[in-house]
Amino acid sequence: MDQAERANNKEEPKGKLFLPSKTRHCRGTKAPVNVPKTKKTCCKSKDCRKHTLHKVTQYKKGKDSLAAQGKRRYDRKQSGYGGQTKPVFHKKAKTTKKIVLRLQCQGCKLISQHPIKRCKHFEIGGDKKGKGTSLFLAVSKCFTGNFEFNLFY
Repeated sequence: MDQAERANNKEEPKGKLFLPSKTRHCRGTKAPVNVPKTKKTCCKSKDCRKHTLHKVTQYKKGKDSLAAQGKRRYDRKQSGYGGQTKPVFHKKAKTTKKIVLRLQCQGCKLISQHPIKRCKHFEIGGDKKGKGTSLFLAVSKCFTGNFEFNLFY
């Protein structure tokens, strides 16, 4: 079947059907995710229940308690002779963790958590990217006369 017949037939060619994926928005950029230090969002406490200003920080895992039941059980089982008693996980698949934002209401001081997407570089309150800054950076590096380095890091 040549191109003229295919145009007249107006049928889809048989074979694999291309469906766009939801993850196609990623362009492979290494730009860090930049979140402002304050964010106006809805407060769910009984005192507020309206949109107020929230202070944004990043959630960090606390120190593990030695008094937790699982830790006490594990330490008791590990004590004595016999080596490692529980399996140790080695097949790590993910390279990043999901970022969790801690939002503290300026009015009632309620803290809520808001998970966002995975990213390798994350910053709070960094410089805002102006219009055309990356283009200016590339052009300025091109015209310095030294062409040994890459345009984008």
